[in-house]
Amino acid sequence: MSDASELPKKEEEEEVTPEPEEPSDDSSEEEAAGEMDFLRNLFSSTLGLGSADKVLDELTLEAVARYINSGKCKNILCMVGAGISTSAGIPDFRSPGTGLYANLQKYNLPYPEAIFQIDYFKKHPEPFFALAKELYPGQFKPTICHYFIKLLKDKGLLRRCYSQNIDTLERVAGLEGEDLIEAHGTFYTSHCVSFCCRKEYNLDWMKEKIFSDDIPRCDKCSSLVKPDIVFFGENLPVRFFTSMKSDFPRCDLLIVMGTSLQVQPFAGLVGRVSKSCPRLLINMEKAGQADPLLGLLGFGGGMDFDSDKAYRDVAHISTCDEGCLALADLLGWKAELEDLVKQEHARIDSQDKKAKSSADSKGAAAKGGSASVAPAPEKEE
Repeated sequence: MSDASELPKKEEEEEVTPEPEEPSDDSSEEEAAGEMDFLRNLFSSTLGLGSADKVLDELTLEAVARYINSGKCKNILCMVGAGISTSAGIPDFRSPGTGLYANLQKYNLPYPEAIFQIDYFKKHPEPFFALAKELYPGQFKPTICHYFIKLLKDKGLLRRCYSQNIDTLERVAGLEGEDLIEAHGTFYTSHCVSFCCRKEYNLDWMKEKIFSDDIPRCDKCSSLVKPDIVFFGENLPVRFFTSMKSDFPRCDLLIVMGTSLQVQPFAGLVGRVSKSCPRLLINMEKAGQADPLLGLLGFGGGMDFDSDKAYRDVAHISTCDEGCLALADLLGWKAELEDLVKQEHARIDSQDKKAKSSADSKGAAAKGGSASVAPAPEKEE
């Protein structure tokens, strides 16, 4: 219906050809340059034009480490999925038996994905908030992989981290808003679902509601309040689309970790880097490989680990933590990474202990106060 209503507008626009306008600001120029680079790469690969530079001397983790240490690698992009958080105790989505979708029977859903569908949520919010209580941010510590990404930032090598995760562990590890594209949203903020309201709520407000087993409703209009995670049927954040246009053409190393690369448009990002950009996958299995038929036709930008034409894609098959430790070791950063994880986990444990102690003290004080208040003596007649 919406498509049909836009057709007359498109016809009217075609009748009048406006004069071309200059870009209004630097960001517009950067986005346009990014789009041109992407289109150039697409046409080049589709038509078989040009030749890609071979940056890695061999398709191994050791070669990736040598490239990073060479000083030529200055704009690393990370693409991460649920696999980087499993060692923190958070299940991924699709692993048989242990994945989130395999363990939702208790919520009596019509099908597993319904728990993340916006239309189902508006009618039946209870299953989602029950699950949210189990997985709520603040109950888990970042993993070795999260801190490896933080180390890339500290060393001035990280351009951006694109995450499919909603657990906020990248932020807990020390990445800031500018370092992150939370492609599937975040628990960090929440909004009223009413288009007429859209009042914003913070993490603490939502946490209080969820852990008191209240269905969060807007203080202003009484509509449901939903964390800003992207449900099926919702659009990805605008910043995802604007940032990728400038980030990926400038990327000189793409590191993909803990994702099956099955969900679009996130999965398609691997094809937006230049043809010469090396791509490292750290995962329990190979993912994101180009469809053989499309490859014969010259389409796609999928990974190519094994063919005779493979020249830039490296697959390191392991857990994300093991892969990051192995790469850190080759880079000479292993001790630094292990110290960072140890210090940060100790800091988080200390904060949690103080928060628990404070909560216990308040609870004891409230109990003692109520017990110490004796009933007023009755006046004698």
